[in-house]
Amino acid sequence: MIKVIMHGCNGRMGQMITGLAGKDPDVEIVAGVDVSDHIQNSYPVFDNIAKCDVPADVVIDFASAKAVDGLLDYCVGKNIPCVLCTTGLSEEQLQKIQEVSGKTAILKSANMSLGVNLLMKLLKEATGVLAAAGFDIEIVEKHHNQKLDAPSGTALALADVINKELDNAYEYVYDRSTRREKRPVKEIGISAVRGGTIVGDHDVIFAGTDEVITLSHRAYSREVFAKGALQAAKFLSGKPAGLYDMGQVVQ
Repeated sequence: MIKVIMHGCNGRMGQMITGLAGKDPDVEIVAGVDVSDHIQNSYPVFDNIAKCDVPADVVIDFASAKAVDGLLDYCVGKNIPCVLCTTGLSEEQLQKIQEVSGKTAILKSANMSLGVNLLMKLLKEATGVLAAAGFDIEIVEKHHNQKLDAPSGTALALADVINKELDNAYEYVYDRSTRREKRPVKEIGISAVRGGTIVGDHDVIFAGTDEVITLSHRAYSREVFAKGALQAAKFLSGKPAGLYDMGQVVQ
């Protein structure tokens, strides 16, 4: 059985993963970390991961960006793999993840769902055909009104997949309100919508002359992300140092 530390255990995703893990015979959450103590869990909860002294095989992180540095230090010190799901990370934190992955296994993903990671594979093929044919590329993402970062990590990951296929020649544009000009060819527009309880919608729009192709993903429950996180933890446990992603989990 794989022993897991749930980093951000009292948040929505932390509690969703806790519930699913309780029904999974292959996984046990042995400790949690959260600054909030408003929920009683079946495992001990620490307000800082540096205080956690419970042995485990892997950490699942769904906390906040400001807690990531301490989490990475802990994982290196304990030589424990980490499934890193927190988004909105700074360039310095992304660089630190690269450095830490040389010492312990890190699986970083902006989105843990099987569907989104399949969408990324489909985008590679679509981009190669449609961009060359002169199609403009736009991404529209929608999330609930409590989400802190915009655009979403998933939207940026989708844009990165597309741009990589285009030799990183395209610019990301988040706001056109200050511009008075025609749309340049080599840009990817990324728009964020925040409202209500939308779990997560992503549309990748390829707009050509007289035709539009849209590749979409809709998440109707956070459970799809929780299932993916547990899948990733099983995959990562026991892996050597390195930087992994969900594409390797679902292939």
